[in-house]
Amino acid sequence: MIVGAIITQQTSWKNVEKALQNLRLAHVLSPEGIDKCGIDKLEKLITPAGFYRIKAKRLKNFIYFFKERYNLSMNELIKEDKNKLREELLKVSGIGNETADSILLYALDKPTFVVDNYTRRIIYRMGILNNPNEEYEKIKNFFEETLQEEDEQQTIEKYKEMHALIVELGKNYCKKRPLCSKCPLCKICKKKGVKNELS
Repeated sequence: MIVGAIITQQTSWKNVEKALQNLRLAHVLSPEGIDKCGIDKLEKLITPAGFYRIKAKRLKNFIYFFKERYNLSMNELIKEDKNKLREELLKVSGIGNETADSILLYALDKPTFVVDNYTRRIIYRMGILNNPNEEYEKIKNFFEETLQEEDEQQTIEKYKEMHALIVELGKNYCKKRPLCSKCPLCKICKKKGVKNELS
C-alpha cells in the first residue's frame, strides 16, 4: 500500500495497479525488493503509472528513509507515534501531505484523514469550503473534528469510508464537468453546474 500511495500521484488507480502487478511479477514489491532493485529497472516496471522517473526516485527516497530510520521494519513503522511519523514522512523528498496521510491511514491504520482534489472540489461545490485553495491542514482538521469517534478503530474505518465515498462521487458525478442531474447530492449542492474551478 505504501508503494501504491507514492506512485498513484497524478494518475489513475487502474494504471497504478498495472505498475504494482509489474513489481509483483518481478518479485520486487517489498521494501527489500525495491531497495535492491536498480533505478533503471524500477523505472521500467512502474512505467504504466506515468512520470516513472520521478516516481522511481520518490520510491527510492522513501526506501532510503525507511531503511535508515526503521531498518525496513513495518512493525517499527507501525509502532511509531502518528504525528511524529507524519512529520518524518513530510521531510522525505517527493512525499507531500496527501501521500503521507494515505500511507498513515491505509498502510499503517493510523487515524488521519486524506484530502485530495476530489475532496476539495466536492466540499467547495457543496458550500462547506469558501476558498477552493484552502490550506490542506484546515480541510483535514475539519474532517477529523467532524468524523472522529471515541473508539480509534471506528475513527479509522470512518475516515476510510468517507474518503472512499468522496472519491467515488468525484470520479462518477462531481467531475471537472459535473453530472449534476445524476448526482445523489444535487439537491443540497450550493454550486450546481460549476465547472473547472478545481483540477
